[in-house]
Amino acid sequence: MLVVEARDVTAFADECEVLVVGLGAAGAAATLEAAAAGADVLALERASAGGGTSALSGGVLYLGGGTPLQKACGFDDSPEAMFDYLMASCGPRPDADKLRLYCQGSVDHYHWLVDQGVPFKPVFYPHYSGEPPTDDGLVYSGTEDAWPFDRIAKPAPRGHVPQIPGQAGGLLMQKLLAAVAASRARVRSDTRCLALVRGASGRIEGALVRSEGRDEALRARRGVVLCTGGFINDEAMLRLHAPLLARCKFRVGAEGDDGSGIRMGIAAGGMARNLAMGSISLPVTPPKAMLKGLLVNGQGQRFLNEDAYMGRLGEYALLHQEGRAFWIHDDSTFVRPDVPRAVAAVGETLEELERELAMPDGSLQASVALYNRHAARGEDPVFHKRAKWVVPLERPPFAALDCTVDGSLYAAFTLGGLHTSPDGAVLAADGVPVPGLFAAGRASACLAAPGYASGLSLGDGTFFGRRAGRRASLETATDLRI
Repeated sequence: MLVVEARDVTAFADECEVLVVGLGAAGAAATLEAAAAGADVLALERASAGGGTSALSGGVLYLGGGTPLQKACGFDDSPEAMFDYLMASCGPRPDADKLRLYCQGSVDHYHWLVDQGVPFKPVFYPHYSGEPPTDDGLVYSGTEDAWPFDRIAKPAPRGHVPQIPGQAGGLLMQKLLAAVAASRARVRSDTRCLALVRGASGRIEGALVRSEGRDEALRARRGVVLCTGGFINDEAMLRLHAPLLARCKFRVGAEGDDGSGIRMGIAAGGMARNLAMGSISLPVTPPKAMLKGLLVNGQGQRFLNEDAYMGRLGEYALLHQEGRAFWIHDDSTFVRPDVPRAVAAVGETLEELERELAMPDGSLQASVALYNRHAARGEDPVFHKRAKWVVPLERPPFAALDCTVDGSLYAAFTLGGLHTSPDGAVLAADGVPVPGLFAAGRASACLAAPGYASGLSLGDGTFFGRRAGRRASLETATDLRI
């Protein structure tokens, strides 16, 4: 039972104007913005404290358009270039209206994060994508500077990382939760949302929750904002919607990423989008010297440029190559990646390596021969890998690192969720908002599906979480227009 009718509720134990369910980054942003708008806000968290998956993450926020951090690090960026990149990479059905809002509002959102106490060190970390091991504040976190996107939009790093070495999600949530604590909002932890309460008109009027072993109803006079996370930890939803993600060895998500909010939103009349999509990272680098090798599929053929972002590598390997891929090196280029990865085969010749990997006779040999012919001139006309990583693979022995989904590390989380308007209203199949119901973060559909870049989840979760909280604070029972 994911929705209960208000007529069946005998009494409401508490009430508020805006009820936020889930206190990760999206929920904190929604709470802060609704409270700043003057609403009486109650935020629920099923764990003993807020944070969720956001606190376990690398903390990267995808921001651009010319933020002060980008400028301090010597990079020019514009909302137009950011929009062009995201429209090209976040496909096949990017939401242009949301992307445009996100890009146009990115600089202001950066200032909002700083105002909440989130620190950013004005130093660019060039050595690889994703969260740096240092406390440097700016990284490339997508494929902006690699083919084909470097020919579509002017490259700029847009991964904004809170100032702490290593994973920065904990610091990000520490600052956001401190801001929530200092706001007028109330917080109830150890409280799990079981169902939404629906009024006679179809409007969502609150939620049924369980706290300290008791079930009780809470009234929300203006709106409920679902910020409950994705569904990477729900086996049934994965098998139904995203069975390939279930094959990934590392699932990025807190225990609460069980899809409960998405299921409640659907039961209330909302529509879901892109439930088959996920962020799928294949972490081969660092070190960047790894990029001198070749990534091939089970038939010994290359399928994209090796200097693409690890999320693009993982997506292509799992979604298009059935998770069967190998990283090929010769003796002059072989280095061990920082993330442990098994050696799948070694051979004195490419023919021997090909045989060890059970590839079709001559397939790997032909792929390397074609690559080497152009690599001798520092060129890669097939996949356009950047010249500094293009060298012939000629010196035996040859080795293949295991990049299969069954034999190596793929990190995944879900990107699909409830379909929402730019202001966070949950939309039914006909595009009409479900009255009184909003969603943000991975309870809603991500901007990217596929085409993920590190930081888009925290970026769109906080950006659209703010919009959802603000819009919910304006909702009344007699004014349901969006």
